[in-house]
Amino acid sequence: MANISESDAIAGVFIVEPVVHGDDRGIFVETYRRQWFPSGREMIQANRGDRQRGCIVGLHYHLHQSDYWYVPSGHARVVLHDLREGSDTDGNTLVVDLGEVDGAENNHKGVYIPPGVAHGFASLSDMTITYLVDGYYNPADELGVAWNDPAIDADWGLEDPILSKRDQDNPLRVDIEPQWRPHVALRT
Repeated sequence: MANISESDAIAGVFIVEPVVHGDDRGIFVETYRRQWFPSGREMIQANRGDRQRGCIVGLHYHLHQSDYWYVPSGHARVVLHDLREGSDTDGNTLVVDLGEVDGAENNHKGVYIPPGVAHGFASLSDMTITYLVDGYYNPADELGVAWNDPAIDADWGLEDPILSKRDQDNPLRVDIEPQWRPHVALRT
């Protein structure tokens, strides 16, 4: 069974370290299982992205959607930042390397990202990422924060990244309009 652990840095983020079964033919890895995240919703869509070395995708966030990321080939540096007002970990940043880190065998880690946590990745090699989401594409729930925001202080592992126009134009955290700021329910 996989080892699933909640991040100490950001509440609700889970790191999955699956069991890798291998023999002379190759390997088998169970990369996702619904029961690993009992408080999450059902994942309803699977996506794949291929990126060349030197790209940054993000930081993106959703008010209503969770993601589960896995890197079957290549090396991705994942950056997560808690934007949720009222969260015990609001303002914390977490960096996790997925895939073939520094040319080693694939670590096969996965990461579960709840709504309100900004997420992005740097392709430190040519790579493929697969991700599951618990909501269909909704342009009103596709939000972003600047990848190079000094308040986030992310170590992307890249000096001069290739970025989309969207990611170049994302606002600083301090400039996110209040209606687009994620929050958690206050405890009573």
